[in-house]
Amino acid sequence: MKEVFICDSIRTAIGKFGGTLAAVRPDDLATVPLKALIKRNPGVDWGAVDDVILGCANQAGEDNRNVARMASLLAGLPVEIPGTTINRLCASGMDAVGTGARAIKAGEAEFIIAGGVDSMSRAPYVISKSETAFARSAQMHDSTIGWRFVNPIMEEMYGTDPLPMTGDNVAKDFNISREDQDKFAFWSQSKTKAAQEDGRLAEEITDVIIPQRKGDAIVFSQDEHPRLTPLAKLATLRTVFPGGTVTAANASGVNDGAAAMILATEEKAQKYGLEVKARILGMATAGVEPRIMGCGPIPATAKILDRLGMKIDDFDIIELNEAFASQAIHSARIIGLEEEDERLNPQGGAIALGHPLGMSGTRLVMTAVRQLHRTGGKYALCTMCVGVGQGVAIVIERI
Repeated sequence: MKEVFICDSIRTAIGKFGGTLAAVRPDDLATVPLKALIKRNPGVDWGAVDDVILGCANQAGEDNRNVARMASLLAGLPVEIPGTTINRLCASGMDAVGTGARAIKAGEAEFIIAGGVDSMSRAPYVISKSETAFARSAQMHDSTIGWRFVNPIMEEMYGTDPLPMTGDNVAKDFNISREDQDKFAFWSQSKTKAAQEDGRLAEEITDVIIPQRKGDAIVFSQDEHPRLTPLAKLATLRTVFPGGTVTAANASGVNDGAAAMILATEEKAQKYGLEVKARILGMATAGVEPRIMGCGPIPATAKILDRLGMKIDDFDIIELNEAFASQAIHSARIIGLEEEDERLNPQGGAIALGHPLGMSGTRLVMTAVRQLHRTGGKYALCTMCVGVGQGVAIVIERI
């Protein structure tokens, strides 16, 4: 099988809900990292791209009708280059990377752009059609996040707990204290603050230029979700649900952002003068009970480690998406980590940075690549939980 290499990657800064990026359509937002890759790699024949694969979890608004195809056209890629949009909810951007890697390994592609986008700020309300003439039974839902148009059989079989409730379920079932969750959240914010101040995060980011009706355009270049609140203050915040432990501070954000990376064979990389940064060794997916969807990284990680004959001690960097502190803590403990392990999310995670659903998985992988090069490490594990009860894990090796 062909080997798959990550050659270059870039992302936008992450916008908070209703923040700076709320003014940018998701299809336009997705073009930003694509254009940046084109500009950064002038020696590439962009007509040789086999496919553009973007993850997007919403696809109910301006990101409808195959946002990957629209973004590739808007970015100026040749009309002959195809594009597809895939949806594995929270892990859509990671699945895009893994799907592209699998195509290259199978010999059906040599050069792919993979990434993801979501503008949760611009997610629309969606309305059902009436099932009978003149009926007044239409439903309307906010498509920003979570369940909508629920199948009653699904409700009966598995329940349809809101995402924060799944975080509470994990905390209750596995004895994850509120105190530990708040400490983990504070630690995530502290690491992100340090990474912003010393420029590590800036290395990942390309500017988003937002024209204004009057005056100069806004140049958006720094993640705006992080907020380092004193630990004592976190303990005073109200929980999302009565009797629970999940709060706005120990959960990931609702955010906007986009990311993209180049995947290629060694031959294509050499032909276009691309520097290979990391080798993708494999991806695994797994399912868990929807009510504890945050446990998804546990079986996904076990599956990929077994497949590759590796153990958790082999990894120098572990990027575990922080949907909720409760699930991140429990997943880390079960796969063999303490939540204070220095290898775990060294630049903070989604609690601090935010979680634009379709983009986050790509961000985890590109962040891990840069951290391996910065530290001289060899292997990184990137893993995420997924709404409706799934997990995804990717293993990469520094070149």
